[in-house]
Amino acid sequence: MAHNHMIEMLDLDAEVLHDYHSEVIAWVGREAAGQPRIADLGAGSGTGSLALARELPGARVTALDVDPEMLAHLRARAEAEGLGDRIGTVEADLDQPWPGLGPIDVVWAASSMHHMADPARALASAFGVLQPGGLLVVAELDSFPRFLTGTPDEPVEDAGHVAMDKRRHEAGLHMHENWGALISRAGFAEVTERHFDIALPAPLPPTGARYAQVTLSRMRHGLEDRLPAAELATLDRIVTGLPGRTDLSVRTERTVWLARR
Repeated sequence: MAHNHMIEMLDLDAEVLHDYHSEVIAWVGREAAGQPRIADLGAGSGTGSLALARELPGARVTALDVDPEMLAHLRARAEAEGLGDRIGTVEADLDQPWPGLGPIDVVWAASSMHHMADPARALASAFGVLQPGGLLVVAELDSFPRFLTGTPDEPVEDAGHVAMDKRRHEAGLHMHENWGALISRAGFAEVTERHFDIALPAPLPPTGARYAQVTLSRMRHGLEDRLPAAELATLDRIVTGLPGRTDLSVRTERTVWLARR
């Protein structure tokens, strides 16, 4: 069930934050080769691969992920959208030596670099697979989505984020790296950084409320062993009551770096 919720959350993120994702891909489309061969690192449920293939008609995408269930979901969606001939999948642990990918024009890493055991090594590998003049795209979260800003439940959500940030730090996730500096050290040039401050006001459409419910439910389960029973019960009450609320909004910040090999 938790795995299904992760897939649903990633799919909803792409749907609810459609304008952000479209703007980033349009930017990539202006900078990339006319019919780019793209490697999607840590492709997850495939939202990036699908959007790239959908919005860049000449693109061919190789989606790499360590999770076969995620890749199966991606393949099914690609076939359903008529994109199966332009999206291939490769099961790969990107903390190990990378599989042969052939010539690549764009390396796309959306919210995946912070999961790498050694991001500097991963960026060096990305440099190695790119054609001269090829494009690296790194998108990372500056803040995870918040849905209860300005509501009586905002302090509960804030406390949950503090606890989750601590958990991610203890797990060794690279959430606060200086990505621009790491990209430059890997040999890339023309590093451009854009910050996106995303704010979707209340009321959210039903998909936005479901996005909030799945995201906060994952937070609650992630904090199962870290919060007192009373605080977990409060989170349960909030999650259960999210459908139908008209005071939910979305607040999140993301930064994207584009660089040339």
